[in-house]
Amino acid sequence: MMQELGVVHTNITRAGEDAVKALSAFGVSTVHEAMGRLGLMRPYIRPVYPGATLCGTAVTVLLQPGDNWMLHVAAEQLRPGDVVVAGCTTECEDGFFGELLATSLRAQGAAGLVIDGGCRDVAALQAMDFPVFSRAINSKGTVKATLGSVNIPVVCANALVTPGDVVIADVDGVVVVPAARAAEVAAAARKREENEEAKRGRFAAGELGLDIYNMRGPLEAAGLRYVD
Repeated sequence: MMQELGVVHTNITRAGEDAVKALSAFGVSTVHEAMGRLGLMRPYIRPVYPGATLCGTAVTVLLQPGDNWMLHVAAEQLRPGDVVVAGCTTECEDGFFGELLATSLRAQGAAGLVIDGGCRDVAALQAMDFPVFSRAINSKGTVKATLGSVNIPVVCANALVTPGDVVIADVDGVVVVPAARAAEVAAAARKREENEEAKRGRFAAGELGLDIYNMRGPLEAAGLRYVD
């Protein structure tokens, strides 16, 4: 994907607030399944402290390796409830983000950060309860010397993120919902949860998945044999 450098788009179309709120009720696995098993970032993106979760609209950042200049530029573009999603022009695990930037982003209303790079000051981030999902935890510092961009489509951990998309993250991973599909996916996630709740009761009562999902016939047709 061709990526433009040295540009900040100041006007983006965010997913609707009602759809974002609806999606915030569901976990990453449910949303991913409800969207047709799409949208997941690579599983190396992990919460930097236990219990971190986030859901919000993406303000995207394209970083240069070892340079966090554009994170400071992005702070000005935030609205309350936004999530900063940062990709990099090449793989880099340097500590792009820490306590001071978290303080800045929180003051602008940010709901958290997802970064295909490193972060540091983890104890402070946990004390602030500022959710960060990152590629690595790394004390190595960065410079401010090379332009990237803000609010352009970026690839973050193999997932395409367009400004305004909904980003949901929890202990199971990170999923991206295109803004135009947010309401539809929220409705599908709700339906899926209701269906799973019914099945949960049947499993708890001792019923087997073999019977709930009518697996016995297909297993027999596939050649499964029981030997005493």
